[in-house]
Amino acid sequence: MKAKFLAILALGVSLSTGAQADLFDRGGGMVYDSAQNITWAADANLAQTLGNSLDGKMTWDVAVDWASHLELGGHNDWRLPATLSTVEGLNPVGSEMGHLFDTSLAGTANNVHFSNIQDSNYWSGTQSVSNNTDAWSFTFKTGNQVTSAKTSRFYTWAVHNGDVGIMQQNTIPPVPVPAAIWLFGSGLIALLGIKRLGNIG
Repeated sequence: MKAKFLAILALGVSLSTGAQADLFDRGGGMVYDSAQNITWAADANLAQTLGNSLDGKMTWDVAVDWASHLELGGHNDWRLPATLSTVEGLNPVGSEMGHLFDTSLAGTANNVHFSNIQDSNYWSGTQSVSNNTDAWSFTFKTGNQVTSAKTSRFYTWAVHNGDVGIMQQNTIPPVPVPAAIWLFGSGLIALLGIKRLGNIG
């Protein structure tokens, strides 16, 4: 009976730490992505929030410059997400935004870490190889990746290499949210359940 109880508990733990187990809220408006070893701005439309753009949209050149001068977490060398893949379409391999959408978030409806994610296109910091007047963009409505003219006005989402939040805070990495609360509660339940089973036996 104890073995069955522990098996059910283990299943619950594995389910609770699913798609977002590689995202860590570092505070200060930053979320660390351990799968890609980059830090995302928690506000996915920070340009609008800061008043740098009325709607958050910019042309590609302006977006690249904005990200590189953004002051966040004690750093002013942020960038736009990279696109290593040169294939248009859904589920792009090698796209930092594609990985966040498909793997870490498993669709933006499951998001608990970020605010202001827009359904429209976001600029990538990667230019098109075949046409230097185009750059890659990604839409969080469908998970689709395409090349677009740099003169288009799209949203911007700042990222930084490495774990900026932990470097700034110099603290022990926290348990992913919301798994921390669930695991704490499940641990208490497990202890009480095992104690009760021991008393019965």
